[in-house]
Amino acid sequence: MEIREQLSDKLLDKTSKKCLLDIEIYKQRALVYSQMEGAISVLSDMQENKSYIYKSAAAGELGLSVGENPIEIDSIWEEEMLKKIHPDDRLKKYIHELRFFKLLEATEADQRAAYSVVSKIRMKDKNEEYRWVKHRMFYIYSPYNGRLRLAFCLYNIALSSSSVPDFMIVNTIKGEVLVKDRLDYKNILSPREMEVLRFVGEGYASKEIADLLSISINTVSRHRQNILEKLKVKNSTQAFKDSFY
Repeated sequence: MEIREQLSDKLLDKTSKKCLLDIEIYKQRALVYSQMEGAISVLSDMQENKSYIYKSAAAGELGLSVGENPIEIDSIWEEEMLKKIHPDDRLKKYIHELRFFKLLEATEADQRAAYSVVSKIRMKDKNEEYRWVKHRMFYIYSPYNGRLRLAFCLYNIALSSSSVPDFMIVNTIKGEVLVKDRLDYKNILSPREMEVLRFVGEGYASKEIADLLSISINTVSRHRQNILEKLKVKNSTQAFKDSFY
């Protein structure tokens, strides 16, 4: 009887955890956020390498197509959104997401849900002019193995350029700012390193970057190592992707 009860408890626990990761539940939440906040919300499933994009009327202001929700793409990189972001801010976005990931990896599993990223980025609007957009990002980890499973991003048109700091990691439970970052990456990285970082962030392998820049793969590897050392991160975006669920 005791063994049967233990097995029953394990099955209930497993069922509960499965519900926590039900992608349909998170897709519904992404839709509600989009509707209630006038936002563009992007839910990325790392396990399936898919993203679901939900657009409110704000998408039209940014020159994005507005149609059936969600738009499903076979990638965790929302290209339609990313190509709208100012190149400098896109680099910062890649860097900040990596730093956020590294920070949460060092955080106790039961405390990770308290943290999110808040930043401001420039995105082209329907008139091809840059506007300030508030960007928020949340990570959802698997209760099975503690590894990253889902990423959730929200994009809202900001009221002004000063309404949101450049980049913050916040604890929404305690109302505290954990990290505030106003680094000028152009003063940290060389022009070539900035090029390499952009391609790394867009998912290109070192061999592909070498071909695109007409340099050797050894030179690309050296640039990547220099970038990591200068930005004080211990991994690359590719390794970051490989660490997903």
